[in-house]
Amino acid sequence: MVMGAVVLHVAPGASNIEPALRGALAEVDPDLSVVRVLRLSSQVGMNFRLNRMLARLTAAYALLALAVGALGIYGVTAYAVAERTREIGMRMALGADRSRVLQEVVGGALAETGVGLLFGFPSALLATSALGTLLYGLGPRDPFVLGASALVLVLTAALAAAVPARRAASIDPSRALRAH
Repeated sequence: MVMGAVVLHVAPGASNIEPALRGALAEVDPDLSVVRVLRLSSQVGMNFRLNRMLARLTAAYALLALAVGALGIYGVTAYAVAERTREIGMRMALGADRSRVLQEVVGGALAETGVGLLFGFPSALLATSALGTLLYGLGPRDPFVLGASALVLVLTAALAAAVPARRAASIDPSRALRAH
């Protein structure tokens, strides 16, 4: 006789039931061998091991993509500040305060991020229909998750633009006008 599995419902806290289980099964059929006894939580855990690994890999790739995006925003913003050094210096020489310069530089980066979100969200919504079966515990178009994702992207863009913005706000107007 070939039996795939036996599922037992035991009282909570019952421990070491394996000898009793082996004895009961031996009474039914002495040739029946018990290969292993597992708790249901262990069995379920083994069944979802691949899913957990894929989820961790996906999260790692998402963090990598976020880091690359932040690096790209930093690079573009730093380049724009370097190209506009003379203009920023002239504005500061004419009375523009540092907070206004910070606001302009970070605002430009956030505007670019907004355009990216404007085009990225429809793509994300299309992708969720294909990936919806892989999600557990959330809907494919969960507004909280989509909003949190947008917020993380905006905060990352603001942080990435902060360093070049501070550099722009600390430009010495006399040096900037002499440069180039």
